[in-house]
Amino acid sequence: MTGRLLCVLVLVALAGPNQPSAAATQPSAAKQSKDTAPARTPADAQIERTIKNKLAKSKMSSEHFTVSVVKGVATLEGATNVMQHKGAMTRMAKSSGASSVRNNIRVSDAAKNKALASLAKGRSSAATSAAPSKTAAPKTGAPAATGNADVPPPVPHATVLPLSH
Repeated sequence: MTGRLLCVLVLVALAGPNQPSAAATQPSAAKQSKDTAPARTPADAQIERTIKNKLAKSKMSSEHFTVSVVKGVATLEGATNVMQHKGAMTRMAKSSGASSVRNNIRVSDAAKNKALASLAKGRSSAATSAAPSKTAAPKTGAPAATGNADVPPPVPHATVLPLSH
């Protein structure tokens, strides 16, 4: 019994009886709803305008994307059928002065599949071009060996000079 009492006293002493609870000091999520929107600065508005101007001048359709900036953080929303648009929008926001970017742009499944197919095609063509050819000349610049296939191509040598003091 005295052990429990001692434990309770230690906990009360550590918590401090005069401190408000953590729940009372933090505003609830319901209080931070739409009525208290995050504060935007004139710099945020300028960054947002710059991003929108760059988007309007680009080949990407500005109708598919929305941009908002709060406290220097650009939030990008929308959908695209071109894989590269997502990265281009991030670079556009960063170069417009955003301190960081939340890129919520969705890339269509068709665009993802097209990119995967292109990547696979590139990998397969690289693998076939990397395979040694029996008729190719040696890469040393020497002419192809004629007659004796067992003789390796000449190896270039480097001359090491002694250090002078």
